Amino acid sequence: MVDYTEGSGKQYHTGVGPDDIGKYIIMPGDPKRCAKIAEHFENAKLVSDVREYVTYTGYLCGEKVSVTSTGIGGPSASIAIEELSKCGAHTFIRVGTCGGMQEDVLGGDIVIATGAVRMEGTSREFAPIEYPAVANIDCVNALIKSAQDQNIRHHVGVCQCKDSFFGQHEPEVMPVSYELENKWQAWIRMGCLASEMESAALFIAGQFLRVRVGSCFLVVANQERAKKGLENKQAHDTELAIKTAVGALKTLIENDKKKNK
Repeated sequence: MVDYTEGSGKQYHTGVGPDDIGKYIIMPGDPKRCAKIAEHFENAKLVSDVREYVTYTGYLCGEKVSVTSTGIGGPSASIAIEELSKCGAHTFIRVGTCGGMQEDVLGGDIVIATGAVRMEGTSREFAPIEYPAVANIDCVNALIKSAQDQNIRHHVGVCQCKDSFFGQHEPEVMPVSYELENKWQAWIRMGCLASEMESAALFIAGQFLRVRVGSCFLVVANQERAKKGLENKQAHDTELAIKTAVGALKTLIENDKKKNK
């Protein structure tokens, strides 16, 4: 592959090198959330700010850790995890937002993904569609423990991933409305908890790269509740999702120390 950095030792898109990051990474979509997440680290410093990729590095439980934003969607998220893994990172927790799909998934709740519906394009350039997008079990268990320990209302299960935000919210105006609407009903009938845009790509890329990946999301609102005239409160503060991810990372670090990883 051509070295587009011309020997700088830094990754082309994220702008980081092996000495800049930790082995444990929290990955929000929004670059503006990175500083907020970094407040949970000790001695956090900004190490890179390139395109949609903002990276801070600090310490948790004595271990070097980082937060890197991915932007919106699978393509930029897969670039981030590939470049960060090349720099030595092996554990990734995505923190994001989602829309609830089941009636009991309320705005302000946290969803912890065990797997993702691959209704997006990025993961198809890694693996055939028959291959499942599954979260790492260590990450899932750590996220569940973190939410339980902090008494955070949460749900655990499958999320749906797509590339078109408005295709989810206004499927009836799209030329392929017949497909979007029919499949949406199928996901709901299968018990899919929430819809977002990055986890399928991250789970599949992570499986290929042999790294651990987990995801948790703040439920912003639930369009299914809105359709039925049910109360549909909105939530936009991601702090509970961040606390869930940070707590999970602490558990993973401590468990890895016990195993001498």
